[in-house]
Amino acid sequence: MDRVKRSLLALALLLCCALTAGAQQRPLLTEDVEIIPPGSARIEIGIDFMQNAKFPLSGLRGDLTRVGAIGINVGLAPNVEFQIDGVVQNFLSINSAGPSAIPLSFPPGTNSTNDVGDFTLSTKIKLRGETRRAPAVGFRFGVQLPNSNQGRGIGTNQTNAYGALLFGKKFGRDGRLNAFGNLGLGILSAPLQPFTQNDVLLYGAAAIYRLNSRINLAGEVNGRASVRRGRAPLGTESQGEARLGVQVRASGLRFDFAGIKGLTDASPRSGVTFGVTYDTPTVFTPAR
Repeated sequence: MDRVKRSLLALALLLCCALTAGAQQRPLLTEDVEIIPPGSARIEIGIDFMQNAKFPLSGLRGDLTRVGAIGINVGLAPNVEFQIDGVVQNFLSINSAGPSAIPLSFPPGTNSTNDVGDFTLSTKIKLRGETRRAPAVGFRFGVQLPNSNQGRGIGTNQTNAYGALLFGKKFGRDGRLNAFGNLGLGILSAPLQPFTQNDVLLYGAAAIYRLNSRINLAGEVNGRASVRRGRAPLGTESQGEARLGVQVRASGLRFDFAGIKGLTDASPRSGVTFGVTYDTPTVFTPAR
C-alpha cells in the first residue's frame, strides 16, 4: 500500500510540474485504452467555466462558459469503440478585444458572443491488453468537423484530423491506480493560409486512483505542441492544461468535478468543470 501511495504522489507531482476516455473518463481529456462493453453506450455531459480564455485568431479574450460539453461513446466490438464529442454552445464574456485577423459578425464594443462548438468523430481500437510487465496499447483516430462560425470569434471553422497511440497500465492492489497516456499527431488547417497546415504533437498523461467503491481521484496534463519553427499559424497555437479532480458514483451515475490550470500562453488561465456520466446496459447486439 505504501508503494501505491508513493507512486500516486510521484505521478501527482509529475502532473503538476509537466506541461489535453474504459472510454473517455470525465473530467479528464486523456483517453484510456479500455473499451466499453460491446452493444452498450456511455453518455457524458458537462459544463466548463474558463477564466481569461484567449482566441488569437479573433483577438478576443474573456471568460468562457461551455454549456453541454457532451460525449457519446458506443462499444462496437470487444476492441472497437466509436465516439462523438463536442460542445452544444460556447458563451464568451468579452473582457478585451484586440485586432482581429478575420471579419467578425458583431460590431465593436460588443461585450459577449456565443457559438456552437466543433464536434469530433473518433474511433478507438484496443490493439493489445496489458501484461504483468507491459502496458495495454491502443490507437485512436478521428476528424474534427467545421461546425463553428468563425465570425462569432470563438471557433476556427476548420476541418482537423488526428491520430494517437494510447497506453495504459494498472498498479497496486486490485488495479487501484490506473495510469494512462496518449502520444500522437494532429493536422490542423491554418485558417488564414490556404493549402497550409500545422502538424502538432498531441500529448496526455493521466491517472485515476480508486479511494473506495464510490470515489476516485483523477488528474492529468493534456494538450498539443506546435512543432513548426517560429510562430505557429493563427488558430493552431500550442495549448495545454492540467486537471485535478474527483469522480463520485451515486444513483447509477458518475458525477465529476475538476479544477483546471492553463499551461501555455494561448490557454485559459484557469477554470473548473462539472459533469455526469451514464453507462447504459446493452442496447444492441453488435454484428458478427
